[in-house]
Amino acid sequence: MRLLDGWYLRLIISLMLVFGLLGCISQEKAPASYEPPLSDVAKEGKAIILKNGCRGCHTIDGRAGRGPTWKGLYGSEVPLQGGEVVLADREYLRESIERPNRKIVKGYLPGVMPQDFGKKLFEDDIDKILEYIMAVK
Repeated sequence: MRLLDGWYLRLIISLMLVFGLLGCISQEKAPASYEPPLSDVAKEGKAIILKNGCRGCHTIDGRAGRGPTWKGLYGSEVPLQGGEVVLADREYLRESIERPNRKIVKGYLPGVMPQDFGKKLFEDDIDKILEYIMAVK
């Protein structure tokens, strides 16, 4: 086992480091944070969303979060607990903001989303939020 004591051990460690670095270099760079092109109204919606902490649970890049992702949500079919499937149109999205426990998306828990957005936000604010969600494709 004397081979492992000297230069041989250093050679093995050096090769592992070189191959490890080459593996890191050859991998594709992680994609930049996704941000959709936004209209002025959608930009206002984004500001409201950020102010209210919505992005803490809802992602815009398709990754799972505490709440459903908004990527591609608008116009898609949403499976609900109990087996019903609904279309994610403006009406459904508005209802989900105003009364989030009314229709729970399959795989998510009731009571996670704040229940007071229907009272806390103006109708115009919700319209702006919907414009933002619709822009996240």
